Amino acid sequence: MKAVSLSSNTGRWIMASSILASSMAFIDSTALNVVLPSLQSSLNSSASDIFWVLNAYLLMLAAFILLGGSLGDKLGRKKVFLTGIFIFMAGSVACGIAPDVNLLIIFRALQGLGGAMMIPGSLSLISASFVSKERGTAIGTWSAVTTMVTIGGPILGGILGDAGLWRYIFFINVPIGIVAALILWFKVGESKDEQIDHRLDYPGAITAVLGLALLTFGFLRIPETGVNNSQVLISLAGGLVFFGLFIYLEKKSKYPMMPLSLFSNKTFSGVNLLTFFLYAGLSAGLLFLSLNMVQVQGYSQLQAGLTLLPFSLLMVLVARFAGKLADKYGPRVLLIAGPAAAGAGLLLLSLVRQTAGPSEYWTSFFPGIVIFGLGMAFTVAPLTSTVMAAVADHFSGTASGVNNAITRIASVFANAILGALAILIFTAYLAEETDKIKLQPASRQIILAESSDFGNAELPEELNDKQRIQIEKVYHQGFIRAYSTVLMICSGLAFLGAAMSALFVKNPD
Repeated sequence: MKAVSLSSNTGRWIMASSILASSMAFIDSTALNVVLPSLQSSLNSSASDIFWVLNAYLLMLAAFILLGGSLGDKLGRKKVFLTGIFIFMAGSVACGIAPDVNLLIIFRALQGLGGAMMIPGSLSLISASFVSKERGTAIGTWSAVTTMVTIGGPILGGILGDAGLWRYIFFINVPIGIVAALILWFKVGESKDEQIDHRLDYPGAITAVLGLALLTFGFLRIPETGVNNSQVLISLAGGLVFFGLFIYLEKKSKYPMMPLSLFSNKTFSGVNLLTFFLYAGLSAGLLFLSLNMVQVQGYSQLQAGLTLLPFSLLMVLVARFAGKLADKYGPRVLLIAGPAAAGAGLLLLSLVRQTAGPSEYWTSFFPGIVIFGLGMAFTVAPLTSTVMAAVADHFSGTASGVNNAITRIASVFANAILGALAILIFTAYLAEETDKIKLQPASRQIILAESSDFGNAELPEELNDKQRIQIEKVYHQGFIRAYSTVLMICSGLAFLGAAMSALFVKNPD
């Protein structure tokens, strides 16, 4: 398919189908978080079950996203993208009618497999279809709309959850997916580069999937079991072995799934390092920000979702403009200043202590969210377009798969490691402060055992009113201490991302 302009009919159809399909995956990833209490009650499931409802999807997405990107380059981007849409829709319907939590976990994994083909497929189709001078603007448009959908997900989830309609989060994907598939089928031509070898790298695919799956599983288990658990250690060690074998096979293969020569480009390597550090900080920062608002600051789940609207609006208003700036002046300055601003916003958010609730939002959380949002808005589109521009067009799917895999692994890594660190800080604070309060040994043990639930930790029934007030205050102060430490680390990760851009990213000649 010849390169087209954004203003052409074909260009508009490509953007519409890519945005609609990607939106399905992004809605599910954020809206589901808000309805977990309703889902848990409806399916009579445990906290561990709910954990895997979220992470079965993430596990499959991280494991197969590199393969999904490579398949698009070799077999045809439209074909693989369409396949991903149909798998995701089938998984969504199955999730919506799942009678118990075990089947829901299995069907969430099926959704993850579909998402692994859709997400890199949408970006590689955009990158390979548009003329180079409009590529940044196209990716900026994609970033703005999909981010708006992502941030709007919790609001949708709050509305459906409060109404007892959590299953509709899955069913809403069906009409969106049908429209996206029809547009692709009738209005978008196939995109495939005939210059590359279309034979599949089966050994590379198998080792990549096993390596990414084991690494992801190991990181996901850390918050539940701790780092020294045998499952964690075996999974992480196995993941590193398979990933090392994958690198060896790719080096020797005549038609590798992920040509290692891509990383000889300093800009490609640098922008992927930026992606790892920035998205690690973004993921953990948003997670602990939401927990703080709901568990400690007294926000409802819907209010917590609404607090991120400024972030969403900034993405909509700025991301497309940032893409144009990157097209015109080059991405380097934006990829240094954007992550640095995001880091400054996270640092400002780390300084927020106990507030009086939503009434103090504008003077507590709002300034940090605005600066954080501005930083991300000026980063996302230039980052994605730089990844795609750093490689030849026939590797666009592979490049997208690599960058998306790094994004997912960074999120899992940060949530696991910083989640475990937060529990350590929270538990240590509880142990220190409960020593100062007259408590029965059994009550103290119950309080310390509740540390993994952070601000939702329950109080022992035998406490008197004075003790309840004291322990509740300790819970809140302990969480805020953990939150502050985690957000400061997230800020440091964002600044480290900016440093990667300063060291490695260059403007195209």
